[in-house]
Amino acid sequence: MSQPLFLCHPRCSTCAKARTWMNDHGIAYVERDIRTDNPTVEELTRWHAVSGLPIRRFFNTSGQLYRSMGLKDKLPSMSDADAIALLATDGMLVKRPLLIIGDDVDAPTAVLVGFRQPEWESALLV
Repeated sequence: MSQPLFLCHPRCSTCAKARTWMNDHGIAYVERDIRTDNPTVEELTRWHAVSGLPIRRFFNTSGQLYRSMGLKDKLPSMSDADAIALLATDGMLVKRPLLIIGDDVDAPTAVLVGFRQPEWESALLV
């Protein structure tokens, strides 16, 4: 298996926990700053499909930008395509960390949104 793609924000404490956990378990990964190299519409569309999660889970609901844009009230009436297009405009809207797992970054086998240690253990420690 190729190295997972780890999308994170350098100052995010949850991302730091995920990074430390991977380092402690000897898991090699490729790191990408979600703020300076935010996911594209195409990437988010693929990742959303693979994840099986509702699109709302891809939003950083505790972020300042999410709150200032009033997305709590707007998101329920948005289509998935519109929500993905919005996510692609600013990496700070995207829940982090994101971990993209698989041999082909264009066709991942798993997408983990946020750091939930049991999920990461199941996906990475096989």
